[in-house]
Amino acid sequence: MVRKIEGPARIPVPGGKLIDEHIGRVNSGDEAISIAHMTAPPGWEEPAQTPSFTEYTVVLRGEVIVEHAGGSTRVAAGQSVVTSPGEKIRYSAGPEGAEYIAVCLPAFSPETAGRDD
Repeated sequence: MVRKIEGPARIPVPGGKLIDEHIGRVNSGDEAISIAHMTAPPGWEEPAQTPSFTEYTVVLRGEVIVEHAGGSTRVAAGQSVVTSPGEKIRYSAGPEGAEYIAVCLPAFSPETAGRDD
């Protein structure tokens, strides 16, 4: 069955980051995968999390910084990063901000993100 999705759902988050979910639990009802376009302002950061999903991130513009047990990984435009379930990570944006595509398997949800308070 072919399903056309007319556009993304904007998911509100604090800190000035924009999440436009194209496919996932909120916009299309898909629980197996989520695909979102993210835009983060310069210096944006979020709390640490230990997600129960694999996240594939493709950086389109700027830089995404991923802090993890092994240190910090800087991912520039044209590069990608994969994070594994159960690994404690923390995302932030570089000095120019970041624009990126995030794909989560299974789909992202606040409950499965495992964010620190």
